[in-house]
Amino acid sequence: MKKKELPFSNERIKEIAEIYGTPFHLYDEKAIRENARRFLKAFSWNPGFKEYYAVKAAPNPYLLKILAEEGIGADCSSLSELILAEKTGITGENIVFTSNDTPANEFVKAKELGALINLDDISHIDFIHQHIGMPEMICFRYNPGPLRSGGNAIIGNPEEAKYGVTREQLFECYAKARSLGAKRFGIHTMIISNELNPDFFIETARMMFQLVAEIKEKLDINIEFVDLGGGIGIPYRPEDTAVDLEYLGREIHKVYDDMIAAKHLHPLKLAVECGRMITGPYGYLVAKVLHKKEIYKNYIGLDACMADLMRPALYGSYHHLTVPGKQDLPYDQTYDVTGSLCENNDKFAVDRSLPPLDPGDLIIIHDAGAHGHAMGFNYNGKLRSQELLLKEDGSIQLIRRAETIDDYFATLDFSKL
Repeated sequence: MKKKELPFSNERIKEIAEIYGTPFHLYDEKAIRENARRFLKAFSWNPGFKEYYAVKAAPNPYLLKILAEEGIGADCSSLSELILAEKTGITGENIVFTSNDTPANEFVKAKELGALINLDDISHIDFIHQHIGMPEMICFRYNPGPLRSGGNAIIGNPEEAKYGVTREQLFECYAKARSLGAKRFGIHTMIISNELNPDFFIETARMMFQLVAEIKEKLDINIEFVDLGGGIGIPYRPEDTAVDLEYLGREIHKVYDDMIAAKHLHPLKLAVECGRMITGPYGYLVAKVLHKKEIYKNYIGLDACMADLMRPALYGSYHHLTVPGKQDLPYDQTYDVTGSLCENNDKFAVDRSLPPLDPGDLIIIHDAGAHGHAMGFNYNGKLRSQELLLKEDGSIQLIRRAETIDDYFATLDFSKL
């Protein structure tokens, strides 16, 4: 059985569990910083390159502050995410705000912060013009539809996804925005999620660079930046191979030279909106075995549930499991590892080979640093768990307390019953 490395010893994680109680999400600050630096370095050849962290992946201001200190901005898609960025000190064009069936007050906030506004539909041009006026800088999200294969269960195939404008609409969008006062322009796309093949992103860059050239030729509009979106995957399974960031940066550089620099469209800023690959591998959900059940199958029940990490239930996703202190035992038992929700798909693993488990054992669920705590919910009256930060000096900081029963009932007024 292949293993995944951990940034703490068995003794240390047991000590943390004793102090804070389980379940909790734990993030590794040192690894997050090192990963962010490596990513930025891979694209340092492009002046103005910007990584906008997808706030939806892990909307915690302590994590956003760490990333901001490394030169990373915020990709926001809601009022709450805009406020999180603002409170972290991320403002102006360090924010890209991508609309998606967006109410007017969220555009108002984006304008107040000076964010780059990325429109998702041609009809949104009149909508924002009515409510906030046409920004000087505007961007449009392109959906290539049947012109590009790709997509997956998470984001949908391009022609079936709700996002973006068509190729034909794209040119109309820029012409109309310019007529209403826009003076600076960007272009954006996002057509894949959790993809481990780097060549997919290189072809996306090629597609977008071709559009930059066509927009210049047909409309005489200079595109200032190309946002290639996110979607870089992480190796959830031990046998998976992580995306080679240096290869990715190097190959996109070649395409840039051929399609942008050679056509005198340089300089062109590049941007991406990665969330998962920045923090995903460096977050862990730590839970404790409560019960062991043996009927038609063998079940291990944890004190965490899909309210703490719903990816396995929602997508059938694999998350690796480690049992501190039992890593060297034979993986000769087969379990379904479950939570306590009244839903049969509340499972972190199905038919998983593990060492013999007992109540009281800790289980570490890997790669929970993105789309883990963020997707939590209160079904069955479950309360969201706490978040901890493993700081660079080895100390632990509580960066979000666990919800309480009082939190759960705070929006109800029982006095009027």
